[in-house]
Amino acid sequence: MTQTMRMAHTCVRVKDLNASIEFYQKAFGFVENNRKDFPEAEFTLVYLSLPNDDYELELTYNYDHGAYDLGDGYGHIAIATEDLQALHDKHAAAGFDVTELKGLPGVPPSYYFIKDPDGYKIEVIKED
Repeated sequence: MTQTMRMAHTCVRVKDLNASIEFYQKAFGFVENNRKDFPEAEFTLVYLSLPNDDYELELTYNYDHGAYDLGDGYGHIAIATEDLQALHDKHAAAGFDVTELKGLPGVPPSYYFIKDPDGYKIEVIKED
């Protein structure tokens, strides 16, 4: 029997829920799909997605928790765009923490990184 599976979401823990939501909405146009508050357990889950995409980013906010140690195990999430240069220009003009456009060895520039308020890296890649 073959079981059908799909990616559901990626979770990142955030220290300031409102700042994180604002970043993902302003930088990429994410929309909030769902919010689950658990005040008795002192945490809130917010699910964001890009328009016309059912894959979600889960922001987990634990009340009264400071910055998280990202360690060296986390890599990044990636978002694809048709117009890499235009989005890079928008992010740079908005004052976001972005790298220059980069390319793999021998390949023209095809990606850059942007950091969210918690320091999580998001790779923005040129969609083929």
